Amino acid sequence: MTDSMDNLLGVARDIKSMEIRGAALIGRSAAQALRDFALELNTNDLNEFNSEVSKAADILLNTRPTAVSLSNSIRMVMRYSGEDVETASQSLVSNADNFVERSLKAVETIGKIGSHRIRDGDTILTHCNSSVALSIIKTTHQSGKNIKVISTESRPRYQGHLTIGMLNDWGINTELIVDSAVRTIINEVDEVIVGADVITANGSLVNKIGTAQIALCAHEARTSFMVAAETYKFSPETIMGELVPIEMRQEEEVYPQISDLKNVTVRNPAFDVTPHRYIDIICTEVGAIPPEMSYMIIKEMQGWDLQNR
Repeated sequence: MTDSMDNLLGVARDIKSMEIRGAALIGRSAAQALRDFALELNTNDLNEFNSEVSKAADILLNTRPTAVSLSNSIRMVMRYSGEDVETASQSLVSNADNFVERSLKAVETIGKIGSHRIRDGDTILTHCNSSVALSIIKTTHQSGKNIKVISTESRPRYQGHLTIGMLNDWGINTELIVDSAVRTIINEVDEVIVGADVITANGSLVNKIGTAQIALCAHEARTSFMVAAETYKFSPETIMGELVPIEMRQEEEVYPQISDLKNVTVRNPAFDVTPHRYIDIICTEVGAIPPEMSYMIIKEMQGWDLQNR
């Protein structure tokens, strides 16, 4: 096995095992892995180059079936061109670097846009560990507004523990709750801010399991529900009617001793679907939009052409 494939398989394993987690980081890591793989390929045959890069892309695509940031990042990187290996490789590397730069810039821009919707003295509820949602919270705090954050634990992987560590380091007043306490505290909350793994063509949200229940509680309490999502998290496949696959993870994540119980199984979906009617606003790097505009984001930002599908 070549060193280039070895390194790419390492990234693939880290994405699958959630050592690399968070939709934005997954997308950037995949783009960088493909870039490094292309740079390390030792061939002068363009057909071989194309074949090996395609195999590498497929390996990465199969790691996390739900995260559209992964498929969209790979799709953007794979739009390379060239009449020989050198120019093809340069084109691929440029695509990967542009994606990473665009992703990082989007997080910063969304932080600024979203912070305008937060008032001094607000209490914010967040779920899981979203770099984009946290960008809004951090930017709001840095602007001088006095805010409080309530973070769920986000079981079974406890991503909320990462979130409270970051919020603590930024000096933000934070409270940790178990996931099932959301209904108890929702009337204390002014805004819910969550990230996104997928935004569908009709504006529905696929995100960390538990998000839909939070949205339902927020809707009942008339609490604003904001989604922070880069435009590359919008799924073009859903325009064609394709359903977003919901990843089912290992039973042991929920109950490590499950093998001792012969009559018990564990269902462990990693994501759930929040209907668009429970979403007040989606904050993107091109502006804060209602969920009904998701179709236009896919058409205009991703250049999706139905006639060529």
